[in-house]
Amino acid sequence: MKELGIYIHIPFCIRKCAYCDFLSAPAGEEERERYAQMLCRELTLKNRGKKEYLVTSVFFGGGTPSILRTDQTERILNTIRREFRVSEDAEITMEANPGTLKKEQLLACRRMGFSRLSLGLQSADDRELALLGRIHTWEDFLRTFDIARRAGFDNLNVDLMAALPGQTREGFSDTLDRVLRLQPEHFSVYSLIVEEGTPFFLRYGEDARRREAGEETFLLPSEEEERAMYADTVERLAAAGYDHYEISNYARKGYICRHNDNCWRRVEYLGFGIGAASLYDNRRFSVHRDLGRYLNGDFTEEEEILLSQREQMEETMFLGLRRMEGVSETAFEEAFQVTVGSVYGPELRRFTGEGLLSVRDGRIFLTDRGLDVASYVMAGFLKD
Repeated sequence: MKELGIYIHIPFCIRKCAYCDFLSAPAGEEERERYAQMLCRELTLKNRGKKEYLVTSVFFGGGTPSILRTDQTERILNTIRREFRVSEDAEITMEANPGTLKKEQLLACRRMGFSRLSLGLQSADDRELALLGRIHTWEDFLRTFDIARRAGFDNLNVDLMAALPGQTREGFSDTLDRVLRLQPEHFSVYSLIVEEGTPFFLRYGEDARRREAGEETFLLPSEEEERAMYADTVERLAAAGYDHYEISNYARKGYICRHNDNCWRRVEYLGFGIGAASLYDNRRFSVHRDLGRYLNGDFTEEEEILLSQREQMEETMFLGLRRMEGVSETAFEEAFQVTVGSVYGPELRRFTGEGLLSVRDGRIFLTDRGLDVASYVMAGFLKD
């Protein structure tokens, strides 16, 4: 049977963070209950590939999935198990805000089969958390981490953000120190992106533009400081025994995020809930983004694209290069019946000549220098 991932989008949160441009917003209990009901209905109506696919990962993302009541979460998970073939050892992840979890909820999540918890800490500095608009403090996070361990979660991810306004290299290093002492199984560490349409864009958009143009910044860390934070993260986590397996992700042996790793390898997945994206049968599509329509039972899929072979090759390259293992030349040839060099010879010569790519032992991967300008390299494999 072919592997399949399932993504469940929960678009609710207690309060919108100042930097966030995700499809999420606060909502009342009535809306959340109706949404859970509609998710179960959508899962029942769209149980594609039930006989041909084995679900090996389920990911509840958001928003803040932990905002749901336990019975709502369990109904959704039970519907997935009823409508799809779910592997006995499937990785089942819930994203959670440290300010929304209680002991009884975590015990119930373990009982119903959640095997992985992803905690959105972002920073160990309460001043930075307040700036971001997070609803929790460092002490809240410590309590949540402790009760998660006591509830039996032995696969914990911690999300961190670097290059925050006013943040220093030493300040970010302190956050790393504090979280490393807790020994989570996984880290996801991202640099802040100032997105249009957010309160952060009004405050820091001009500074972000200046940094991108190579000009002096006033409120955000400079490009050099941001790269130093990234280099510190790689070095510190490697020394602590974490494998740097993807540009922004680090895991102890045996604890990579299976769901995300499968997405980077173009394993098929289905998304449910407003705005949720899918890759299925070489088609990319997503559910519409209108909460009102969804609550009325409209699960229309939009933006459907049947991927040409060229587009599949492009995805294989720019998603594969996110992984430290890079792209397998053999796997590429088996998938497309042509060699990587016959399609991307000029690009490979260009980026290896610039010291940004390495080709060794049948794999193509970013060098340390290439990691600093990964977006530039990846864009080079888009033919249009």
